[in-house]
Amino acid sequence: MREGGLEAPVRHPINWQDPDFTDPDKIDAELRRVFDICHSCRRCFNLCNSFPTLFDLIDESPTGELDSVDSADFKKVVDECTLCDMCFMVSCPYVPPHEFNIDFPHLMLRYRAMERRQGKSGGLAEELTKTDRNGRLASLVPGLANWASDTKNRLTRPVMEKVLHVHREAALPRFHGKTFTVRARESAPPVNTAAPAHGRKAVLYATCFVNYNNPRTGEAARAVLARNGVETEVVYPMCCGMPQLEHGKIENVAERARHIAATMQPWIDKGYDIVALTPSCTLILKFEWPLLLPEDAAVKRLAESVFDITEYVVEIARKHGLAEGLKPLDGGVAVHLACHARAQNVGPKAAEMLRLIPQADLAVIERCSGHGGSWGIMKEHFETALKVGRPAARQAANSAKTYLTSECPLAGMHIVQGVERLSKDEPPPYRTSFHPIELFARAYGIDV
Repeated sequence: MREGGLEAPVRHPINWQDPDFTDPDKIDAELRRVFDICHSCRRCFNLCNSFPTLFDLIDESPTGELDSVDSADFKKVVDECTLCDMCFMVSCPYVPPHEFNIDFPHLMLRYRAMERRQGKSGGLAEELTKTDRNGRLASLVPGLANWASDTKNRLTRPVMEKVLHVHREAALPRFHGKTFTVRARESAPPVNTAAPAHGRKAVLYATCFVNYNNPRTGEAARAVLARNGVETEVVYPMCCGMPQLEHGKIENVAERARHIAATMQPWIDKGYDIVALTPSCTLILKFEWPLLLPEDAAVKRLAESVFDITEYVVEIARKHGLAEGLKPLDGGVAVHLACHARAQNVGPKAAEMLRLIPQADLAVIERCSGHGGSWGIMKEHFETALKVGRPAARQAANSAKTYLTSECPLAGMHIVQGVERLSKDEPPPYRTSFHPIELFARAYGIDV
């Protein structure tokens, strides 16, 4: 038996349709096997709150070992996991192909799927994961939606906290009356036929966040690619299902995977690359869907064809060269590498892309923001999320750069809140965060 593994991590298919997958006794046995290995290692103690919770349960038990921890307490560990994948991709020496075969995030997913089958999950808070429905409704009355969700609204936010368990101080995404897909149908930036990459074609998978909450990211991506000669189409069949996956709704995610993969298939046949605009969505398309549906040829082909937007721009630069016109960004950039971007195992593409800007002045932040999708806005997790994200917020605050950027929009918002906490009575150095592609567009002089 080896002490640890040095090979690249390998993930096994998720056998979610096997009855054993949600069998409580088999899950408890696997939890105890994995948790005992984690207890003996403790390398992940500072990644998130799952591991301190687990180690405290063990250390405070009668024997100081896992055997005297009640299985009912395991739920506390599961509830702290955000499925960020950092333990699997970055820290754990015992992931496959090591014989210990540890996949902590997917074990937490399995537990949540079991809870769902037992009817122990759901409730009004889960309505937050219905991003397409919520986005469509909010886009009809964006002023009202944004007024109600504003942290300064002392009328609605206490009600949201009581009913939906959303912490009253947690910043929430804003909505727009004109979604990215609507804007894309109305106009398209002219394609630069003199650019070195002219001839490439890409479908921009809008993602629910860009479509409903931040069309500016999509417009920036489309404009940057057009400047570099890339013909683009915007396609958005539905949300990828990452919010549902976090809640163990695996069957729902599989249905989405089949539908979106089938929708993208004709575009791939016509020679289009698929470019996702939010790293969580890129991650699920690349890795999670093929593990849920390993026999689905369309899902596999989509996974092989999809790029994150920062990854795509870097590839264009390497293969063809970029169009001229990039200018320095005064004041520099604090760039946060989002967990779901790092978990794609393609390198720090946001930083690589921003270094293509002349005289690039970057401060790279590799610590987790602490947000974790909808997890970090909930009443029971918000303060913990800020604590987990404090090192990232401190790095951002101390960097003294003009811009703050993160590939994950929710992570960026959360870091801004963390910086505000650190600033106390002083004016915070950042009022907002940007997606890296938005700053790249600025460097090109593109106004979006």
